[in-house]
Amino acid sequence: MGLRWDDAEDLAIGLADAHEGVDPLTVRFTDLHRMVTELAEFDDDPKTSTEGKLEAIQMAWLEEYRDRAE
Repeated sequence: MGLRWDDAEDLAIGLADAHEGVDPLTVRFTDLHRMVTELAEFDDDPKTSTEGKLEAIQMAWLEEYRDRAE
């Protein structure tokens, strides 16, 4: 089974791999939604996303981004 909207940490790793060097705080939620749904591992209904889920993904991605910058 693939990644779902609630898998914020795993989605964040996928986003960090796919968009290396992109600061997550510069990504609009509409773009973040597209980026998540374009991940090969993503397997959820694109319509079930919420602002809260996108925010959780963005914050997890930010943590991953900062960890990789160290």
